[in-house]
Order: sequence, then C-alpha cells, then structure tokens
Amino acid sequence: MVEAVFGFFALLVLLFLFSSVKIVSQGYHYTIEYFGRFTTIARPGFNFYPAFLYRVGRKINMMEQVLDIPGQEIITKDNAMVSTDGVVFFQVLDAAKAAYEVSDLYLAIMQLTTTNLRTVMGSMDLDETLSKRDEINARLLSVVDQATESWGVKITRVEIKDIRPPADIVNAMGRQMKAEREKRAVILEAEGSRASAILRAEGEKQGQILEAEGRREAAFRDAEARERAAEAEAKATQVVSDAIAGGNTQAINYFIAQRYVDAIGQFASSPNAKTILFPVEATQLIGTLGGIGELARDALGKAGAAQMPAPPAQPVLPRGPFENAAE
Repeated sequence: MVEAVFGFFALLVLLFLFSSVKIVSQGYHYTIEYFGRFTTIARPGFNFYPAFLYRVGRKINMMEQVLDIPGQEIITKDNAMVSTDGVVFFQVLDAAKAAYEVSDLYLAIMQLTTTNLRTVMGSMDLDETLSKRDEINARLLSVVDQATESWGVKITRVEIKDIRPPADIVNAMGRQMKAEREKRAVILEAEGSRASAILRAEGEKQGQILEAEGRREAAFRDAEARERAAEAEAKATQVVSDAIAGGNTQAINYFIAQRYVDAIGQFASSPNAKTILFPVEATQLIGTLGGIGELARDALGKAGAAQMPAPPAQPVLPRGPFENAAE
C-alpha cells in the first residue's frame, strides 16, 4: 500500500515536471501567464515554469510573414471600376503587444490594408493607378506601418499584385495606344519629309549659287576676251591710220577686204542659201588682197619689201552666163 502511494506521488511529480518544461521552437515566442495575467516571454530553447501556476498564453510567430489581400473592386477618382489584389509582408517585433493589443492580428492587418488600399487608389485617376504602382505601394506601406506600430508589428513591404480594368476600358486603352503610335509615326514621317525638303532646297540653293558663279566667271572671261579683241582691233586700226596718215592710200583696202570677207562668210553660213551669186567679178577680191599685201610691205619697210615676192598675176576668169545677159 505504501509503495503504491509513493508510486502515485512519483507519477504526479513526473507529470508536474513534464508539464512545467516549455520547449520553444526557433522563430517563435510564447507568452507566459500567471493565473491568466501576462508575466513574461518564453524565448526559443528550454524554459521551466511551474505547472498549474503558469501556462502558455499565445504562441507568436516572430518570422517575417506574408498575408494575401483578397481581390476587390475599387472606384477610381475618374469613376472607373478596377479590380485589384495584393500582398503584405510583416514581422512581429513585440510578442506581448501582438498577443494582447489586438484580438486577431492577421484579420486586423488584412482589413487595415484593404481599407487603406481603397482610400489610396480611390484618390487617383485610372491612368495613375496603372502607371504609379510604386507610389501606391509606398503610401500603403507608410499608412499601414504607422497604424500597426502599436500592435508590435513592423510592415516591411506592401505590393499590388494585379490591377484589372474593365474590358471596355482595356479596349479603349488599346485604341488609344494605337492612335498614339500612329500619331508618332505620322510626326516622324513629316519630320523626315521636312528634313528631306530642307536638304533638297539647300542642294538646289548651292547648285544655283555655283551656277551663278560659273556664269559670272564665264561673263568675266568673255568680257576679258572682248576687251583684248578690242585692244587688238584698236591697235590694228591705229597702225592702219598711221599708214594712211603717212600717205599710203592702200591702207584703207585692209578694212574693205575685211568687211568683204565677213559679208561673204555670212552668205555662206546662212541655212537658206543654196546658191551664191556674186554681183561683181571675183578678181576684185583678189585685187583687194593684193592691196593688203602692198600695205604689209609698206609697213615692214623698204628692206622687207625688197625681199618679198611680187604678187601673182591676176587670172582672167570666164564670164558667167548671167553677166553676158546683163551686158
């Protein structure tokens, strides 16, 4: 009987000791309550708290956790309905506050994030909600982290996973994007045509400038040639005038022969002239040329004249039928 009693007490002691030992896993904190009142935090490892006097109140996960924000429909500032969802990353820093300052930590964080998500996105236009996700995330992080500070929780990140506008708005956005790209294409094409026209005009301008410079140079050369020809003509006239003034009457034949040859050349170069009729005998032209030879001998001096051969005798040409008829 005594052995049974001792065995019973030994069993109670073992059960008491076993119940008093608290093994806390890494990454968790346990709150210890003394008759229902929080007293301390049991940290990872071996902990001994007398059974029946102390008990574990809450087991708090101290690792960083992810909480999904369910999809919801939000009306933007420009009255567009969009569907969105997201995730919240948070970590408990104070196990006592997370256990006793809020009834349901996960539900509280989810509801707080949802309401602030509606507030932030509802104050923005549709285009802003689609293009400014970083701004939405930053504003949500600031608001939710400040609100959960009293719960001993640190909000590390808030991310918007997806924003889904209605189908008709998506189609309108597609048409708008297409029109914008077509507009850019037309602008680029117009700019290319403008640049091409400018380059073409510049090229034509440079061509006209070069052509004008060429005409100016040619005119200058022509004027210079005419000037030299006029100087030569003036010198020749001066020589002939000096010869006439010296008493040589054959000098004037130089001008007559020159005009005569020019006139015959004009008759010969006329496109309508097929047959040339000389109204005077051809021997007159030869006589005139002989006068030019005498003029040249007089100009060269007596010494030169002695060395020059005598002009050939003037041949007698047959008379034409028209000349006989005229006689």
